[in-house]
Amino acid sequence: REASAITGSTMPYLFGLSETYGRADQFYAVTHPSLPNYLAFWSGSTQGVTDDGIHDLATASLSSQLAAAGRSWRTYAQDYPAGGCNTGGSYSGGVDGPGVAGTYARKHNPAMSFTFVSGSGQCANIQPLGRFDPGVNVAFVVPNLCNDMHDCSAAQGDAFLRAFLPKVFAAPEWAHTLLVVSFDEGSTNVNGGGRVFTMVARKGLAGVVSTTMHDHYGLLRTIEDIFGLPCLGASCGATPLTEFLP
Repeated sequence: REASAITGSTMPYLFGLSETYGRADQFYAVTHPSLPNYLAFWSGSTQGVTDDGIHDLATASLSSQLAAAGRSWRTYAQDYPAGGCNTGGSYSGGVDGPGVAGTYARKHNPAMSFTFVSGSGQCANIQPLGRFDPGVNVAFVVPNLCNDMHDCSAAQGDAFLRAFLPKVFAAPEWAHTLLVVSFDEGSTNVNGGGRVFTMVARKGLAGVVSTTMHDHYGLLRTIEDIFGLPCLGASCGATPLTEFLP
């Protein structure tokens, strides 16, 4: 969705959170289609990928950075099968956590594109959403293709967030958590991949609407800076979301 499609009428819960906490009004996707944007966020580069196919990349990513620094990370991918390292392109399942049953898509799970993860015990860090644990250092949540609005309505996406996000807000870790809800790509080519709605929340943040230019590289840089990690690729020159931090 382009950011302009997310309003108080189409997604009242998400839009309301952005008014309460914060919103990055000039946040842009890098390109099209989905996967290159996820790779940009997870590794500081699209890695030359221009499609949503299956790619196995032997290069550094946020996963390898966090592991090297002794930090915990998880991808909670809705309808990802429990047990084993499941490297298939998609899996359909039942109800997994909040929202409705649907389909997991590997293209929305960037960690799986890196052999550091898919070829090692690190793959155990990819879990179904029903196992969500807010206690890890970095948690990346991937709704299924219905709850993420790829195949279903904005209303369904909003209902999913209304059911899921209270688990974050009510967690003991909320006092020191940065929560970002964003989209992989817009529907235009503005600045590469369109302007995408991005809500940012943390305890104590109140009504911050930023007009600073940001993109997926800047979100990666934000995480790297928080944990004192070296920057990867294009994140080195990107603008972190510091206006939302304490």
